[in-house]
Amino acid sequence: MSGVGGQDGSSVSDEEWERFLRESVTGTAGAPVEPSARAREVERRLRERPGRPEGWRTYSPARPRRRTGWYAMGLMAAVALLVVGLFPQQLAGLFGGDEGGQDGTPLAAESKRPQTAPGAGSGLRPTLAEPFRGSPAARWADGAAGITVPPAKATGWMDTAQVERALRRSRDFLVAAGLDSRVLRGERPTKAIALLNPHQKDVKAYLRTALSSAKPTEETDPLLLFSRFRPGQARLVGDVVKTRGRLTYREGERGAVEVTADVTFVYPVTEAGESGRDAEVVRTIVRREVVMSWDDPAKVITEPGTMSLVSYTLDMTNGGCSAPTGYFVPPFGKDGATADTDRRVDPYDRSKPIDTGDGTRGDGCASADRS
Repeated sequence: MSGVGGQDGSSVSDEEWERFLRESVTGTAGAPVEPSARAREVERRLRERPGRPEGWRTYSPARPRRRTGWYAMGLMAAVALLVVGLFPQQLAGLFGGDEGGQDGTPLAAESKRPQTAPGAGSGLRPTLAEPFRGSPAARWADGAAGITVPPAKATGWMDTAQVERALRRSRDFLVAAGLDSRVLRGERPTKAIALLNPHQKDVKAYLRTALSSAKPTEETDPLLLFSRFRPGQARLVGDVVKTRGRLTYREGERGAVEVTADVTFVYPVTEAGESGRDAEVVRTIVRREVVMSWDDPAKVITEPGTMSLVSYTLDMTNGGCSAPTGYFVPPFGKDGATADTDRRVDPYDRSKPIDTGDGTRGDGCASADRS
């Protein structure tokens, strides 16, 4: 290719000038001598031409760096959209706080005990169309999705895969005991019982009495483990039960893997037979803490896939405060009042351990600050 410019030796050939521009992008070019008058004229014409000529991005040293910046931002945006799509609840917790924000914005999954109670809601009463309206539970997950399962690692007699399976089955027990639609209608909790060690004599005796007696006592009330409503009295509004809670685990006695569940269930119910749009909706709120031991079969008599119960604790609001009947008894027509007492509780506050009172339901009842 011919040179650009005059014959005085100060001109630079077209090939040399293009090589300089290309190498400038990589930082390896040596500066050429000043272009000739012809080169300057070509450059002036290019600047005056409408739009940018083909190859502008290739030959302008500044463009590749700027373009790289746009590519990086585009990649970051794509990653951000992917994260939002996969982990909406976690991001909501990062940017909105554990319990803050407006109804409809999902909360981050609960991975540890919150430090405060949820913020105040709108105060609107629930309806058949919106059974969680005005409640912190409106932002909770549905069903099993609200029960956080932690990452598994080898513990006690179990390797990582076995711990993962124990955690999954622990959540299965909570689902079978507190979310199964048939159990909620008062039917026998067959799936939940199948996960219990049949050789645990005290639990076996409790189940036999609790599920057969017409007059359960405080010690034999099936509600201690299972959520049930009497079909002739109350029915669930819709198919959704809101939940919030988590599983934790540690090494227990004799090398067992001990799993603790702390979960709150919110059941919107209305009176059986009521179907009008103005039918009253009451939210029965139940918090359970269940400690389960996945025992080493070499040290404890058990059956594969079953666990032993260490303890189980119940705290409920709008579930009845009179003598136990074996079913939750929502206070329809009583403005949501749980009990005539000076002691008040926030049933959505998970920042404190379950208040077991003095161990008796009658004296341990309290009025709910909200429902």
